[in-house]
Amino acid sequence: MKIKLCIFLLLLFGCMSKIKSPPIATIKPHELTMHGDTRIDNYYWMRLTDEQKKAEKYDDQAQKVVDYISEENKYTQSNLSHTTKLQETLYSEIVSRIKKDDKSVPYYKNGYYYYSRYEKNKEYRIHCRKEGSLEADEEIILDENKLAEGHDYFAVGGRVVSPDNNWLAFGVDTVSRRIYDIYFKNLKTGKVISQTISNSTGSVAWANDNKTVFYTSKNQTTLLGEKIWRHKVGEKSDDKLMYHEKDDTFYNGVYKSKSGKFIIIYHSSTLISDYQILNADNPDGTFKRFTPRDFNHEYSIDHFDDKFYIITNWKAENNRLMETSDQKTSISNWKEVISHRKDVHLLSMEIFTNHLVISERKNGLRELRIINQGSGEDSYIDFGEDTYTSWISVNEEFNTNLLRYTFSSLTTPFSTYDYNMDTKKLDLKKRDEVVGGYDSNKYASERMYATARDGKTIPISLVYRKDKKLNQPQNLLLYAYGAYGSTIDPYFSSVRLSLLDRGFIYAIAHVRGGQIYGRQSYDDGKVLNKKNTFFDFIDAGKHLIQEKYTISEKLYAQGGSAGGLLIGAVVNYEPLMWKGAIAAVPFVDAVTTMADPTIPLTSGEWDEWGDPREKKYYDYMLSYSPYDQITDTEYPNMLVTSGFFDSQVQYWEPLKYVAKLRDSWQGYNKLYLHMNMEAGHSGKSGRFRRYKEYALEYAFLLDLGGIKK
Repeated sequence: MKIKLCIFLLLLFGCMSKIKSPPIATIKPHELTMHGDTRIDNYYWMRLTDEQKKAEKYDDQAQKVVDYISEENKYTQSNLSHTTKLQETLYSEIVSRIKKDDKSVPYYKNGYYYYSRYEKNKEYRIHCRKEGSLEADEEIILDENKLAEGHDYFAVGGRVVSPDNNWLAFGVDTVSRRIYDIYFKNLKTGKVISQTISNSTGSVAWANDNKTVFYTSKNQTTLLGEKIWRHKVGEKSDDKLMYHEKDDTFYNGVYKSKSGKFIIIYHSSTLISDYQILNADNPDGTFKRFTPRDFNHEYSIDHFDDKFYIITNWKAENNRLMETSDQKTSISNWKEVISHRKDVHLLSMEIFTNHLVISERKNGLRELRIINQGSGEDSYIDFGEDTYTSWISVNEEFNTNLLRYTFSSLTTPFSTYDYNMDTKKLDLKKRDEVVGGYDSNKYASERMYATARDGKTIPISLVYRKDKKLNQPQNLLLYAYGAYGSTIDPYFSSVRLSLLDRGFIYAIAHVRGGQIYGRQSYDDGKVLNKKNTFFDFIDAGKHLIQEKYTISEKLYAQGGSAGGLLIGAVVNYEPLMWKGAIAAVPFVDAVTTMADPTIPLTSGEWDEWGDPREKKYYDYMLSYSPYDQITDTEYPNMLVTSGFFDSQVQYWEPLKYVAKLRDSWQGYNKLYLHMNMEAGHSGKSGRFRRYKEYALEYAFLLDLGGIKK
């Protein structure tokens, strides 16, 4: 397999002369009929099984698919060969900004300070701890660099230390399908035992006997975590199945409460949360349901002392906080602590002995609210900027008055603080260093508001370099995601400086489908309201043009995964509005994928997108599905990226999308596909290698913008 890949890459990068004509994929009509409607998919044949992809020798179909990918990759490489030096320059400057011997801020847990660090020129983290004091000797508990040797892709899943501090459980994925093998390392001897767990989600929950762990196994077809098992470390007895989730719309997993008292199994779908609990002192016992799973109800639980605290949307669209005894957890026993607020979205919390910290979103921005549990006094942390993001960081101890949180903005690098909840004093523990110097005063961020076609407000966050800001329209990259209630907050990126320093404006459209204004923003951008996401993005772009920040000839669009669907939709709706577009690992064949529960993760997504096996969802999804709505038109210049081993968006979606686009492509703009044959959804593994793809994307944009250096 490695030899085959080497030959492939040699062909890919060795072919530097211009290939004038783009590849033309073989057409093999395949009928897809549903609700009396028949669609013809000429490229359905590009879909391979995992077994075909991993085979030592490709069968005929797999070889044809790989050959076509090779042609597309060579076409992209050869036609962007004039940007090779620019890509090298971009990669070098992006990597040069990264501190090579960086180190995380240590946190204290159960007698040890834990942290991770990088060594110069190494791709992966080294995980360490010190006993009792930061002045103590360093103990390396896991060196990812050693484990990654000989692997093209490498990722570590959960790293969990046993309660007695003597064992480390960790997951390893060397394929990029997010299927992990779990290993156990004796931290006293340094030896990894031969006993392993395969086909897992990568993490475990340790019982308090220091030998029993609970873990989640995956369905090999859907890749959903579906079974919870009990395993005895070092014993030869078979693992015991504790729970099997038969409803394939749920994601499932297991973890341990921060208090250490409970092992918790979670079940989560788009609309329903569900938990089972077991006293961690009794690992051979039986889990009991926290409260019945009998209606659409999303909630999360945290344990402290003898209580559970619950953030719930039960009769509270934007959530409220409840509490209950850990002996009586059914919903009938819950008591309200913080009531629902229409203008504030309660996101998460952290519990301390004397304080309660609430993360909430108000006016589209994340805030941290500190409540003194003795006096009832509450206050908010003043971040000193108009547009920013903040979140609760790692807080493993209860009996402390220090809150650790992280802050960032479009102009402020990620910063970790310890906040004294009694004195209200801040201690900056670390601000990510931009090597070579970074002066935030050279850059400016703004928050503006566009009006959607239905009258709703669309916040837009922008950042630019002050001395590059022109009194005329200029190159602008507009980014959005817009799904799963995931809100893209304004955050700092040293990578992005390569665009800003060359005169680009970078903008984030906070479209519906995220939760910028609470749960209603999410509901207004999902299922039968999904088109609002696309129209918000288009209307945000039109607002930026109207305000003379840019013009269509200088406006670029970017999104990835569900955001890639967004890009596919908006270039169908408004193909002439954009100079260029980047669709990264794009979910573009919405109807076909959502109608097939054998495709990994599909069944868990029906509450997000709709189930096309029902006609109303089929008709609506078909009306916007990027693959199905391709027309003979002049599309903008486009770069589509993907990973051959992607477990989230299967590689054949972007592959088929490009092939079909080529059938309808009009005019002289360019269409490129970059398929990473070693990676999955998140691209290459490692600290530096992944920036090769950033360099490619930025070179694509800069070249279109007339910037050659």
